[in-house]
Amino acid sequence: MTLPAILHGRLSIPVIAAPLFIISHPDLVLAQCRAGVVGSFPSLNARPVEQLDEWLTRLNAELTPADAPFAVNLIVHKSNARVEADLALCVKHKVPLIITSLGAREDVYAAIHSYGGIVLHDIIDDRFARKAIDKGADGLIAVAAGAGGHAGTISPFALVQEIRQWFDGPLALSGAIATGGAVLAAQAMGADVGYIGSAFIATHEARASEAYKQGIVDGRAADIVYSNLFTGVHGNYLAASIREAGLDPANLPQSDPTKMDFGGAAKAWKDIWGAGQGVGAVDAVVSTGELVARLCAEYAAARARLEIAESAKHCA
Repeated sequence: MTLPAILHGRLSIPVIAAPLFIISHPDLVLAQCRAGVVGSFPSLNARPVEQLDEWLTRLNAELTPADAPFAVNLIVHKSNARVEADLALCVKHKVPLIITSLGAREDVYAAIHSYGGIVLHDIIDDRFARKAIDKGADGLIAVAAGAGGHAGTISPFALVQEIRQWFDGPLALSGAIATGGAVLAAQAMGADVGYIGSAFIATHEARASEAYKQGIVDGRAADIVYSNLFTGVHGNYLAASIREAGLDPANLPQSDPTKMDFGGAAKAWKDIWGAGQGVGAVDAVVSTGELVARLCAEYAAARARLEIAESAKHCA
């Protein structure tokens, strides 16, 4: 197991903040990186494409070597007509970390590697993991059951152990991770870093409505609904937002996966709130710095508990 060299000594806790559709933007990313976790955003959040050029210029100008690096998420599905233009801007600005989703493409990986960038590809099962590494990805993001947004159904224990049977490179784990103890547990299972999304929605810097943020605070694991209706790809969403849209969360129709569209400017379901099963750990809207501080304290406390338990065993 290994982390990319760019992360060595630059993280206050081994965490990548997941790219949040609509919500992640430069103010949130800057706060995340300054707090010591990798900040990220989907390139499609910058609309029109010219805004992506502005965002990358700002991030490179304002972040320092003392901060954690940032990442850009590229949706490489064929329906995303912007992927080539967004990739060209990432190459222009030498984005240090790229997270690719919904397709493993050798040409995309080669373009990122041309300037020394690192590619992490998100996957929901071992088959897709192998395909991504075979095509040139540097590392993986295992999106397990319980993760917010587009998520898989496989237990994190099963998914990580299958990947670690053949891959010893960079591995992040996503799936209801919302505490520092869960980050340590992810490492104990074999991941290098935790991948946290939903908890960052309930921060002051997040570009989410106050109702959405409060929905994260109020939500519990039982409030999360798994459906492919809204994007054509299965994902997890807050039931309250589905009811607000006039739908029954317990009786949602199936979507046609061939109708996936990640290129359109208008989103019919923009008020459906993505969230993972870890929302029960979020009890207030706080600053990003406060959230990361909490994660760090919990991470240290979890390590201390394990050390005490180990000492007790030796004394017995």
